[in-house]
Order: sequence, then C-alpha cells, then structure tokens
Amino acid sequence: MTTLLEFREKLKLFYARAEIYTTPLWKFLLAFLAFFMINLNVGFMARLKSPTIALVLAMVCCLLPVNMIAVFGGILILAHAYALSLEAFGVATVLILIMLLLYFRMAPGYGYLLVAVPITFAFKIPYVLPLVMGLVGTPVTAIPVACGTVVYYLLHYMKLNTAMLSESGTETMQQKLLNLFENVVNNKEMLLLIVAFSLTILLVYVIRKMSVDYAWYAAIIMGAITEFLVVLVGNLMLQTTIGILSLILGSLVAMGVAMVLQFFLFSVDYSRTEYVQFEDDEYYYYVKAVPKITIAVSDKKVKKINTQRKSQPRTPSRSQPKMSAKMQPPHRTTGSGKSGSRN
Repeated sequence: MTTLLEFREKLKLFYARAEIYTTPLWKFLLAFLAFFMINLNVGFMARLKSPTIALVLAMVCCLLPVNMIAVFGGILILAHAYALSLEAFGVATVLILIMLLLYFRMAPGYGYLLVAVPITFAFKIPYVLPLVMGLVGTPVTAIPVACGTVVYYLLHYMKLNTAMLSESGTETMQQKLLNLFENVVNNKEMLLLIVAFSLTILLVYVIRKMSVDYAWYAAIIMGAITEFLVVLVGNLMLQTTIGILSLILGSLVAMGVAMVLQFFLFSVDYSRTEYVQFEDDEYYYYVKAVPKITIAVSDKKVKKINTQRKSQPRTPSRSQPKMSAKMQPPHRTTGSGKSGSRN
C-alpha cells in the first residue's frame, strides 16, 4: 500500500511539473483517435480518408481548446456524409447542429465527452464513462454523453447501410430519409443506453455527495448495478441486440476503472474521522472532517564518490645526502657591530 501511495504522489508531482506538455499530448491522442475512427468507419471521401489528415488535424487541435475537437469531428463527419448521399448529409447536419447547440448551451466545459463516448463504443467499453463522470462531474454531463451516443449510432448506421444510402434516384429520397430518422433518431437500443447512462450519472453523483462513510465506494457499486439492471431489463423488454456477456464484462471493467480513479482522487482514512462543533451569533455548525491518506515522497539523492589512487609510501634512505653549498641557507649574523679591521 505504501508503494502505491508513493507512486500516486510522484505521479501528481510529475503531472504538476509537466502539465504544459501533458495537456497538449492527451488532446492530441484524443483527437487522433476520434478522427482516425471516423475515417475508418465512414471514410467515404477519399481525400480525407488518409491517416495523414487525421494526424494533421490532431496536431492542430492539440494547440486549440478541447471543444474544437468536437467541432472538427463534426465537420469531418459532414464531409463524409456529403460524399455518401445528400440525404445522409442533411440528416447528419441537423443532428450535429442540434447537439452542438445543446452542448454549448448546457455543458460547454465537457467537450471531450462528445468525442470520447464514440471511442469507448469502438473499444467495447461504453459503460465506463457514465460511472466515471458521476464521480468527477455533475449531472449536466449526461447531455454530452447522450450526444456522443447519438454520434456513434449515426456513424454505425451509415457504415452498415452504405449501399442503400448511396443509391441514386429521386424516387428513393423519401425512403432514405424515413430510414435514417427511424434507425438513428428512433433507435430503441440507442434510447435505452441514453436512459441508462443518464440514470447512472445522476445516481452516482447523488450518492458520492452524501456525508457518509465510504460514499465513493457505495456510489461506484450502486451505479454499476443500476447501469447493468437498466440495460438488462430494457434489453429484454425492447428486444434489442445488446449482448449479455458484453454487458457483464463492460460493467466489471467500468467498476475497475472507477475504483482506480477513486484511489487517485478521493483516498481518505475513515478510521480517523473527526467531528467538530462550534457556533456563532446566528448558527450552530457541525463539521465532519475526514483526513486524506497522504505519504511523504522521499527525495533520494545519489552521491557519487570517486575513489582516488593511494600514493605508494616512500622508503626512507639510510644516509641523508649532504647539502651542496648552493643549497645551504645563508648565514645570518645576529650582532650589530662592524667587522674587524685588516691587519
């Protein structure tokens, strides 16, 4: 446990020192994954399908605010939809404009969720973000999570029905629009997941805000159970195609990620809880203080010692050589009288 606490403190110190480099890095990775996934699934415009385009756009987005990743992603989707058909372009334009306006009006600080949610669907772990955002966010994060879910199902439908949407002829335009709205806007599986994600975020947020012991652990467990039961019951009632095995594995992965996040963000020692009571002229105050689990990181300094050669001892000689006249020191006279006269 001590090793993990030391690692946590070192990681915090590293992130605080290197934040100027780590923030553009994670924005670049998020943008590149989003653009690459869009080109891989709905890469209908050949000029934009190259991974180089995704790389260049990601490099631009790493220097811009995180909301621009969602804007560039929406433009890229519209370009591919236009290359597919006018019907797909029209429906995608309406949906993306509504989502962006709703997002910028209600939750402008969570632009990364519009991009991160489709990525979690692509990696088969869509149940992670609702649990995580309930811990670190607010109930308003349900809006970008729901919008990201709609984006994923729009891309998924365009990918599965490429042949039908690309057919030319004015007689099929009305049928295309009806199919798009029926399978994207009125998709039972998509609506079920939006409801499950929103309930999970709200429940986790409410429980982890309670002033009870182990509130975060209770929020994680109750949120995972709620998400699992809502999706399971809705899947059976609406007869959707959500796999039970993927639901179980996704819920377990979501709980594991949430537990790791709890360790790094809200690690406290409930055994040392203190209760403080005081008053002023108008109120009585009852304060519950729970200390954080902290540990001092040892600053190890390695001192390098250079070993020097030991000088060989000198062997004393048997007889000391006599000093030459040149080497003899001059004779000093201590008297003050003059020297005698010559005879």
